[in-house]
Parts: sequence; C-alpha cells; structure tokens
Amino acid sequence: MSNALLDFSDLPQFDRITPADVAPAMNALLEKASAALETVTAADFPARWDAIAKVLDVATEHLGTAWGAVSHLNSVADTPELRAAYNAALPRVTEFWTRLGADERLYAKYKAIDPASLTPEQRQAHKNAVRNFVLSGAELTGAAKERFAQIQERQAELSQKFSENALDATDAFAYYATAEELDGVPADVQQTALAAAQAEGKSGYKLTLKMPCYLPVMQFATRSALRETMYRAYVTRASDQAEGDARRFDNSALIGEILVLRREEARLLGYDNFGQVSVVPKMAQSPEEVVTFLRDLARRARPYAEKDVADLRDFAASQLGLQDPQAWDWPYLAEKLKEARYAFSEQEVKKFFTAPKVLAGLFKIIETLFEVSIRRDSAPVWNAAVEFYRIERNGQLVGQFYLDQPARTGKRGGAWMDDVRTRWLRPDTGVLQTPVAHLVCNFADGVDGKPPLLTHDDVITLFHEFGHGLHHMLTQVNERDVSGIGGVEWDAVELPSQFMENFCWEWDVLRNMTAHVDTGEPLPRVLFDKMTAAKNFQSGMATLRQIEFALFDMLLHTDHDPAQDFMPLLAEVRSEVSVLPPPSFSRTAHTFSHIFAGGYAAGYYSYKWAEVLSADAYAAFEETALSDGLPSTETGRRYREAILEVGGSRPAMESFKAFRGREPNLDALLRHQGMAD
Repeated sequence: MSNALLDFSDLPQFDRITPADVAPAMNALLEKASAALETVTAADFPARWDAIAKVLDVATEHLGTAWGAVSHLNSVADTPELRAAYNAALPRVTEFWTRLGADERLYAKYKAIDPASLTPEQRQAHKNAVRNFVLSGAELTGAAKERFAQIQERQAELSQKFSENALDATDAFAYYATAEELDGVPADVQQTALAAAQAEGKSGYKLTLKMPCYLPVMQFATRSALRETMYRAYVTRASDQAEGDARRFDNSALIGEILVLRREEARLLGYDNFGQVSVVPKMAQSPEEVVTFLRDLARRARPYAEKDVADLRDFAASQLGLQDPQAWDWPYLAEKLKEARYAFSEQEVKKFFTAPKVLAGLFKIIETLFEVSIRRDSAPVWNAAVEFYRIERNGQLVGQFYLDQPARTGKRGGAWMDDVRTRWLRPDTGVLQTPVAHLVCNFADGVDGKPPLLTHDDVITLFHEFGHGLHHMLTQVNERDVSGIGGVEWDAVELPSQFMENFCWEWDVLRNMTAHVDTGEPLPRVLFDKMTAAKNFQSGMATLRQIEFALFDMLLHTDHDPAQDFMPLLAEVRSEVSVLPPPSFSRTAHTFSHIFAGGYAAGYYSYKWAEVLSADAYAAFEETALSDGLPSTETGRRYREAILEVGGSRPAMESFKAFRGREPNLDALLRHQGMAD
C-alpha cells in the first residue's frame, strides 16, 4: 500500500496514516524540499516571486502538510508508536525549517525581488518574509549561524518533551473515590467516573485531572479533603512537587534550559532578551509597552477583584462557617455564592446545552451573520467521534473543517484551531486551493445514550475556536503566507475568536441553541437573565489571573536571569497582581504549555491585548443591533470584509480602522466585564 502521507491529491488520509509511514515520508519530502531550495538559490535562478513559489513553496507546502498531519495525530491520538516516530523525525524537520529560514542565498534572492512587480498581497508577504529571515538568523554567519540552528533544534526537542510530560502527568493520575466522597458531584460526572473504574475492573469512581472531571469536582464536591487531593495533584503536575513516581514528569529542568536558549537566541540576533524578539512581528512596539498595558489594566481591575474576594470571604464565614478558606475551597465557594446570589447552578444550565443543539445554533448565527451555509461533508478521520463539514457561499466551496469535540486518553487537553491547508492560488497548478481547519475541544461525552452536555463555558470555548476557524476559512486572500491567519500579528490573532464569544451572551442567539436534555424545552428567559446577571461574577479576579500569567510570561523573557530559579519571579508577580495568591507548592508554570510548547512565549499578553480589539469590534454590533435583538447582517458583512476576508494581507490596525473607523480603546472591554466606573 502506498504511503498515506505522500498522497496530496485531496485531504489527509487520517484513517490510513501509520507510525511506520512517518520516517519514509519525511525522508522523501525533506529530500524534495532540500532539492527545491538548491534549485531556487542557484545563481541563474530568477529573483521572481512566482518562480520561487512554483518550485520552493510547493515543495515546502507538501512537507508542512504531511508534518502537520503527523503533529495533529500526535496531539489527538497519541500512542507510544506514533510518539516515537514523531520524536525521531522532529530533529530533521526542525533542522530543515531552521536552515530554510536562515539561508543567506534565499534571503538575498528575496531581497532582490522588485516590490513593484508584486501584487499588494504579495508585497505584504514579501515584507514579512524579509523580516522573518532576519529573525531566523539569515544575517548570521559562521559559528553564530551554526549555534542558532542548534538552538532551534534543541528548543523543538525541549518543547515536545515539555508537552509530553504535561500530558503524561495528567493521564497518569487517578483517584478512586467512594460514593460518599462524591457527595455534591453532578450525576453525569459520577456516572462517567463509575464507568471508567468499571472498565478497569476496579471498585469506586475513577477521578482524573482532565477538565470534564476535575472542574466539576472542584466546584461541587462538598468534601474539602477530596478537593484538596485533586487540587494538589493538579497544581503540582509535571513538577518537583508532584507525589512519588509522578516526579519523573518534572518539567523544571526543561523550563530552565528553554529560557537559557531563548536568551542566547535573542543575543545572537542582536537583542537584549527574548521579549524584544517576540514583539518584532506583533502590534505592540516593545516589551515595556506590554508591561505598562498589563499593569494599567491590573490597576483598573484590582478594586473589583478585591471586592470579589471580600464577598467570598464574607459568604464563607457567614453561610458555611469557614473562617480560613484554602486554595481548593475557592472554586467550591464561588459556585455556592453564585448559586446563592443568582439562584442558579452551572449544572442546571448545562442540561439545556446539548452538543447537537448548540452546534446547530452556532452554525445558524455564522450562516446569518456571514452569509454562508454550513453542511455535513465526508473525509477520512482519526476517530469515530470526529465530524467534517463544508462552508459554502452562493453554492461555491469556501472552506472545510474537522470538529473533534470529546476528551479522551491520548488527546492533549485544552481547545485549539489549527490549519490543515491554507487558501492559495497554487503556482504549480493554477487551481485555487480552499482552506481546511481543525477545530479541537475536550468536552465530556454523553452518558446513558443521551447527547453530550456542555457547560456555558464549553459553549464559549466552542464559539472561540470557531472564531479562529472563520478567520482561517473565510479569507479571500490568494497568497498563502498572508491568507487567513497567516501573517496576522500574534497579538491580534485572538480578535476574531474572542469576538465570537460575545454571542454566547445574546438572548436572541442563545435561545435558538438550547433544548433540555430530558424535556427538549428551550432555556427559560428567567434562567438566562440570572446567567447574565452572573456574567461578570468575579470578573475582577479572572482579569487579574490572566494578567498574572501574562506579566509573568513577559518578565520571564525580559528581566529574569534564565540561569536563576524562576519561582521567585512568579512569587513576585503573584504578590504584585494576585488577590488570592496560591500556596507555595503550586507549580502552574510547569504546565504553562502556551509559552513553553505553544508559540506564546513573551506573547501570552495577546489574549488581553486582543480582548480590547474584540470588545471594541463587538460594540459595533451592539450599536447596530436590529429591533428584534439580532445582530445586523450589514455590520456582519462589513466585519467579514474588513477583518476576516483580508487575513494578514495588511497590518491588523489598518483592518481594525477599516471596520471601526478609528483606533481601538479600552472602554468597551471594561464595560463588557462590568468594570466600568
């Protein structure tokens, strides 16, 4: 049988790809890509954009597509065999991309291209490419260039190992609880835990650190001792504070080495620290600007956060007789206070959000707002739970996406969007390639033959990832490197995702995507009103928590000496920002995959930065809402054309101003989060 990874006739053959395919496919594709690089860097090869694209970009796109499929399977269907094959190929793949980005012959060829010969899209892609060559070490020579390449390869290994440790530490933990210990825990969570224990031939209820289990236990279990057990295991994952054998997943040394290498990389490129490197392709002009932004936002949020904590302490003492709440008590107290104050429970709400109904409602708002249609499609998949869809406008295919919703063993936690392929007017065939996306979540499965139930937070997550997906799929840009999310500044890339979250708080949207799991009744207006009243419950604390992560990330990559232990810095940031500092044994940095394995190094601030953009963009919809409360299709069209369709073909600020008519301001964000004076 032919190698599934070498079939580029259509979509990836996910059902046929085996670990044994990885090495031979990578060998063949790396050889072709290297040969293409030699061809276009030859002295007599023309310094023309289209000529280079036809040879080199086609070869590297095939490599990227195949490696993307392997990386995706490594994230959603991890097995020992696949992991071994992935790790064996990783150094060679990293080495090629590093070599490509730093090739001074290719850099010279790009610099020789006449910008006047390019389309506006190509000019932006060319400008980005020249900048990226510099950041990839193309101006380095000799030993410095060799060392830069070594750093890239080692960082790829370390990031992969960090990710593996985080996944393995999460998967390795299990606590088999008694029925008595699970007092207060929702019935569907108990049923899932009971089935998991029975599947292993064990008695009791198997509790894990995966979110569909961990979070409801922390929110609803009445026994503080059980919450403490789960909390300690969760916040010490992959660290030196983990218990017993679990310490083998400790990420401490990896973090230290990653930080040292990033500082060295920055200095090779002529910068003082990695934070300065990180902001070069972003909207923010300097690390100092980011730190000032974060501290200003923290100052505004702090009074609200302090009131949040005071309310919790008062409630704990007066209603529950708890004078000194511990870290594992806060989620439980917050849920109890929310129930008391707003007379509803997350579990009550969850019964109205059946996954199929939510998805239908999400599709309806996308179809209405962006003038497209979404329908089921077919493609090879990696798991029976994966669905595949197509998006059309006026009968024409616009894009397609895989949707992988349920949590399972061997699947990385969290939620994300990734590209399978990008919209591109292919230089080899002249055919317009349509974009395809992965949309991945980790929701609980259905129990007793009923459909899966989503919390409202799950619904927000789904909308968030679809925002990314729409940015990727609705693009009208034909130049691959600035199509969709390509070329979009990292601190603006969250704008469309966070923008979509706002619809989860609109009654006229939400009422069409709810049906009680038992009765089929839609969400009652009275319950929605309670949810809305509770929307900004503890928003001050939530804002400070995000700022804590973002400030730690930026200071870690600027002021911190990477040769020193980073825990004192984390303690300093917590003392400056946090209103509820966690216990000293907490090791959240050790599973902070965003910055150590996910591309957000010195960039985690992007979430808050883009929130300013997204809140202000959504305000345009509030200002033009129709009389029935539904968003204006006309405003949706303007947003689609000014933001989504142009992708990275122009600076994000230009796109924002094209939509809003001005630069963004902070007011809408503070108002949306209930922190406006």
